[in-house]
Amino acid sequence: MSGVDEKAVDEPSPERLALTLARLKAEAVAAGLTDGVVIGCDSVLEMDGRAYGKPDSAAEAEARWRDMRNRTGRLLTGHCLIDVATGRQAAETASTVVRLGSPSDEEIAAYVASGEPLRVAGAFTLDGLGGWFVEGIEGDHGNVLGISLPLVRRLLAEIGVSVTALWRL
Repeated sequence: MSGVDEKAVDEPSPERLALTLARLKAEAVAAGLTDGVVIGCDSVLEMDGRAYGKPDSAAEAEARWRDMRNRTGRLLTGHCLIDVATGRQAAETASTVVRLGSPSDEEIAAYVASGEPLRVAGAFTLDGLGGWFVEGIEGDHGNVLGISLPLVRRLLAEIGVSVTALWRL
């Protein structure tokens, strides 16, 4: 855990917010290490130019889901990699279009009662209970899960690390 207070970070755009949070998390973890590669990630759901992170309450999660149903947003995940030994960094934000379905008010209440949407950006998951309410995605599904492996591979190359070298660890 990085210990970064996500609520204390304010950026002018959802893309910048995701990237800044990823960088702060990676830097916080890297500060306690002497070697290795640190990957920091953070996601937000962007709808109408607004960033939606983790909801603060069940009431907020329910209201958000009532607003999000039958809509399309972008799941933005900031990725920041740091080679601790050299200090080299590479960072970028991945974007995946998410088409949400139309859960009933009863389904929304049951989903929120599960607690899952309170722990995740955008108040939904693709690989958990929230997956029942996602109609489709356009782009990298791994990004919606929280880490884009193709992007991480490219960022590793930027800092001089081959992904295949990590397989031997």
